[in-house]
Amino acid sequence: MANAYLQGVEISASQFLDIFHHYDNDGNGYIEGKELQSFIKELQQARKQAGLLVQILPTEENFLLFFRQQLKSCADFMQAWRCYDADHSGYIEADELKNFLKDLLQKAKKPYDEKKLDEYTHTTLKIFDSNHDGKLCLAEMARLLPDEENFLLKFQNVKMVRREFNKIFELYDQDENGYMDENELDALLKDLCEKNKKVLEVNKIPTYKTAIMALSDGGKLYRTELALVLCAEDISAPAPL
Repeated sequence: MANAYLQGVEISASQFLDIFHHYDNDGNGYIEGKELQSFIKELQQARKQAGLLVQILPTEENFLLFFRQQLKSCADFMQAWRCYDADHSGYIEADELKNFLKDLLQKAKKPYDEKKLDEYTHTTLKIFDSNHDGKLCLAEMARLLPDEENFLLKFQNVKMVRREFNKIFELYDQDENGYMDENELDALLKDLCEKNKKVLEVNKIPTYKTAIMALSDGGKLYRTELALVLCAEDISAPAPL
């Protein structure tokens, strides 16, 4: 499917979406897990076979591959998230996403114009905004990362409801100063790994800790920041009665 489009010099955003829908096997509106990896793999194979830059959008390089080249680790991704979630809402909205893409292209010295940047932003939202609310949460945006780097996929299986998360935060915030430091987070991660051995890996604790602390404010990991990883609910929303 992808090869039919990718042998050309350039394809349009609408053609890219045709390819996207082909790999959305379960028809849930987004590509995840094995679907996404199959999609990326075919793009990479087509690029190699054709001996030219794969262009899934009218820019000079494939966005998914380009993104992965620029953000090579989950810690890099988390730092970028903190930077571009300017209002600390826990979401990247359209204007914040546009700024992120603009800076990413400038950093890589890739040419673009305002029209292409708008199309890039719109298409990225259309692909990764799984609940169609016009913004990207951390888990949605993180699907751009390779599975092996995306530790958030593992933490999806250990997320807690708001009440349980708040109790856990207060338990491990041992000095009750309203935030966790690295030692307190380390203790929490060790206990989570012990409790969820089938999902989380003890030997990956340093990786988990580095990535999560990248969300912190100068080494102070506040409740709202940790909630992005461990809470299944939006803690900024009013609590249900």
